[in-house]
Amino acid sequence: MTQEMHTVDGATGPTTGRWESLAPAIEAKKVTTGYGPQPVIHDVDIVVRPGEVVALLGPNGAGKTTTLLGLAGELPLISGQVVLDGTPTKAPLFKRARRGLMFVTEEKSVFMGLSTRDNLRVAGVEIAVALKLFPELERRLDVRGGLLSGGEQQMLSLARALCRNPRVLLADELSMGLAPLVVKRLLEAVRAAADEQGTAVLLVEQHVRQALRYADSAYVMRRGRIVLSGTAADLRSRISEIEDSYLTSAVAESGVDVDI
Repeated sequence: MTQEMHTVDGATGPTTGRWESLAPAIEAKKVTTGYGPQPVIHDVDIVVRPGEVVALLGPNGAGKTTTLLGLAGELPLISGQVVLDGTPTKAPLFKRARRGLMFVTEEKSVFMGLSTRDNLRVAGVEIAVALKLFPELERRLDVRGGLLSGGEQQMLSLARALCRNPRVLLADELSMGLAPLVVKRLLEAVRAAADEQGTAVLLVEQHVRQALRYADSAYVMRRGRIVLSGTAADLRSRISEIEDSYLTSAVAESGVDVDI
């Protein structure tokens, strides 16, 4: 059964005044994709503008990661378009990366056998720039990636992406399994990249309330469709209703556990 998409206070997507006049850095236009011929997401519309942090929220299994994979070029589209800087693209991820798109997956993007220092060098990132972003890594520069803590690995992954001044950042579950203080540091870095570098950020985040503190706007996904969208401020004002109507109930129906 197709669900009607609802908006908050008449909003139809990201409506924060600071960004609404800017051309989108990346868009999903009626995107349907999945694995093989089987669609997982249906007719997804998402807009992310330069300097904007957009959160993509929903229970496990809603299709959030699939959406990012489609936008990144890792999954071919069944229908719809991905538009990067105003131009429709079917290019694979490595070509989109050359145009300034960075994708941080939920698996830590770290070479486990290389030191932190060499991980940064391989990515073409200046050590001093990375340490300015995450000073916590300084004492770990000569430690192999596989010996870093989960939080340190994620800081290293994010530094490898953000220190290259990406035009677009797709970030999938940065906070997975991490302590609240580390999550705060990661989200602050993402927010700073948007504010200071103009990076367009699409952030999948399991901690809904945390995500809405740092985002400008958000979309809620359920069963492969966008069912709610609006500014972060609007959605924060209805957070209990959103959790009850779009997150908790979806989990109960599917039998999947999710941290909201």
